[in-house]
Parts: sequence; structure tokens; C-alpha cells
Amino acid sequence: MRRHPRRGEAGSEVTAPSQRGAEVGRRIGVGLMYGLWKPRVLGGWRVPATGPVILAVNHSHIIDGPMVIGVAPRASHFLVKKEAFTGPLAPFMRSVGQLEVDRSTADRTAITRALGVLAAGGVLGIFPEGTRGEGDFAALRAGLAYFAVRGGAPIVPVAVLGSSERPGRLIKALPALRSRIDVVFGDPFEAVEGVRSSNTGGGGRRAGGSGRRTRKALDEATERIQKQLTAHLENARRLTGRQATLE
Repeated sequence: MRRHPRRGEAGSEVTAPSQRGAEVGRRIGVGLMYGLWKPRVLGGWRVPATGPVILAVNHSHIIDGPMVIGVAPRASHFLVKKEAFTGPLAPFMRSVGQLEVDRSTADRTAITRALGVLAAGGVLGIFPEGTRGEGDFAALRAGLAYFAVRGGAPIVPVAVLGSSERPGRLIKALPALRSRIDVVFGDPFEAVEGVRSSNTGGGGRRAGGSGRRTRKALDEATERIQKQLTAHLENARRLTGRQATLE
């Protein structure tokens, strides 16, 4: 994957994270997730095979990100809070292409790197609720709409169900070992209705969309995205038989 230099804070050059590293992370994730639990993946074929795409994942448990990284059909780069980059875990997460973000401010470096992922035709993973919660997409931030519009990328909704059920006896913070966790991928959609990204020969979609980025436009896009994600979550619960809220 060619790296796409962009300008970060103070004019410093920022490069997109390593696609090769993300693929290594995906392979590690495959081994861990399928070794410890029983993931059931539905709709993985809906993720576009090429071009930039955003995975919008509900978030109720710490393993949701690693689970999607492991079972998604393409290597992905997730925006992860900087608090998770501690000790020996920090260099590992960076080496497998994950993106550190400071949620307390407008982190220009993280934004630039995330847009770099899309500019390179990669997969960007986002928890649009901003932090772990009920996992029901009830409180979305405008960041997802911004990346979708600015990066010219479709959004694929992803529902992770079962990660917060029945804490394990050995490690109470984690789901019971060998328990089933459902990961349901939905149909890709555009943040702005009727606006599609341009295609380029051989490279899939072209990132760097020209959609409106005014506050009103982003608010409208966020409302549309929330409806789409909520509808997908409800459908995923029906499909998997997990009707109750994630607890």
C-alpha cells in the first residue's frame, strides 16, 4: 500500500498507518477470537472488496474492536482512545495499524491519519458512540459523518451482539470462554442521501469526497446515519435471536 503523506499539527508530515501491519493484526485477531470464543459472522460479504469504507461498530465491551478486526473480511484500522495505548500494548497496537486518538480535543493528527487510511483505499473502523455504553447507537457523534463525507467512503454498519453477556468465571471482565458472539455486517450506505463517491480505474472508490461539510449538513448526515445504524441493530437482533438490549 502506498503511503499518503498529509500535514498534521505544526506542519509536520503524517503518514497513513501500515496496511501490512493491519493485515498482521487481522491474522492475530482471527487466531485469538476464534480460539477464545465462537464468533458467528453474518453478512461479511457486504463489505466492499476494494476502495475506502468505514465500519461503524456498536460498542458495549472492550473486545468489540478486536473481534471485528479479527472477523472482518478486510484488514482494518480502528480509531482507539489514547488511554488504551499504555505500556507494551502501545507499540503493538501502532505496529498493527491502529490509530491513537485523543478524545478530549480535536486531534488533528488522528484525523489526518484516519483520512489517510481512506485516501489509500483502506478500511477505517469507528465506534460512533465515542465510548463504551449500551451499544445501541443512541448517542452518535458527528465524527463518523465527517469522515464519511470528507473521505468519500460508504458506511457499513456492524452489530456485535453477545460480547457483554454472561461474564466468564475465569476472567469476569470478558465474555465466557467459548461462548457465541454474533457479528452482523449490514449493507453499505452513503452518509448523504443521493451522493455517491466517484470511482477510479482499478482502485475502487476515490476518497476525498466533495460533499458539503457545514455544521448543518453534518448534523443532517449524523441523523441519517443514526437511523440506518439503529435499523441495522434491530434487524441484527431479530436475525440472531438476541432481542434484549446488551447487558
